[in-house]
Amino acid sequence: MIRRALVALAVGAVVLAVAAPAGAHITVEPSQAPKGSDAVLAFTVPNELESADTVRVEIAFPTDHPIADASVEPLAGWTATVQRAKAPKPIQTDNGEVTEMVQSVTWSGGAIKPGEFQEFKVSVGLPGDADSLEFKAVQTYSNGQIVRWIEDSPPNGPEPDNPAPVLTLTGEEATGTTRPAAATKIDDEDSTARTIGIIGIVMGALGLVVAGVAIVSRRRGTPGAA
Repeated sequence: MIRRALVALAVGAVVLAVAAPAGAHITVEPSQAPKGSDAVLAFTVPNELESADTVRVEIAFPTDHPIADASVEPLAGWTATVQRAKAPKPIQTDNGEVTEMVQSVTWSGGAIKPGEFQEFKVSVGLPGDADSLEFKAVQTYSNGQIVRWIEDSPPNGPEPDNPAPVLTLTGEEATGTTRPAAATKIDDEDSTARTIGIIGIVMGALGLVVAGVAIVSRRRGTPGAA
């Protein structure tokens, strides 16, 4: 019985340790921003394969609520390409009407190793007539595998396997900043708490395994023990 319990605990600890990052997918931060504001969007891209690097990331910009321009933050080892297209209708900006929109931004030339992630940042002016923006993403690996993060997330349904990153636009006044420090702190604390909780569960399970092994060893080494 003791041996079976030890094996079950060991297997559970390993499963927890391996499964913790399994739900990772491409996300955009901040997750919310005021309508019509200037924002720096960070697309977080994790590598989910164990034997290949992520070598190309393409972020498609929305066409139903187009964005007029995007400035890309330089990233060592990566080359960014901004693809533009004709907008379905003129876009109102602080500098007047613009007839072109950002179609996509693609990063290539670099590598995200297994178990690592990378943030890709762009500065944009957000539209004032939308409640949310969906950025479909395509992730290409060095072994040729392509993962398309393009599925819509239903408002009240389960999250799909490959959801597209979504930015929610709020009715707040644009102030030039898109994420209050307090919100950043809360998000960071939540993430840290989840990580600590997972580590605690794994370490607790491993502790039980070690303790159980010690008990079994003592029983075997004690004369007359069953």
